[in-house]
Amino acid sequence: MRAWRGFIEGSQRLMEVLNRELQSLHGISLADYRILVMLTESPDGSVRMSELADGILSSRSRLTHQVRRMEADGLVARSTCVEDGRGVLALITPLGREKLAEAAPTHVRGVRSYLIDLLDDTELATVATVFDKVDAALDARPPV
Repeated sequence: MRAWRGFIEGSQRLMEVLNRELQSLHGISLADYRILVMLTESPDGSVRMSELADGILSSRSRLTHQVRRMEADGLVARSTCVEDGRGVLALITPLGREKLAEAAPTHVRGVRSYLIDLLDDTELATVATVFDKVDAALDARPPV
C-alpha cells in the first residue's frame, strides 16, 4: 500500500508541478509540451493524429480539442495526409519549435530537480526496470 500510494501521490504531484511551471513561464501545458516533442522527433515535423494520440496516451477526441487549441495559438497546423487522403496530420510550426526551445530548459530543470537528482544511479535503474515491466504487462494484456 505504501508503494502504491507513494506512486499515485508522487507522480500526480510531479506532473502538476511540471505542468504549472510550463504554464506560468511559457504559456503551454505539459500535454502541449509532449505533443511538440513528439512532432519534433518526427523527421518532417508531422505525425498522424491517430499516432499522436497513441503516443501521448490520449483519446482521439481529447487530442483533437487540444490540437485545435494549439493550432489557434499558432504552435501546430493540421493537414490531410497525402498518402491516403483520409488521415489528418499535425505539423509543428516555426512558432511551435520556438516555444519548445524556450520551454525545454524549464521542463528538463524540473524533471532533474524533482526526480533525477533525488535518486542515485541504482534507484534510477530500478525505476526504469519497474516501468519497463509495467509497460510490458500492459502491452501484453488482452484488448478490452
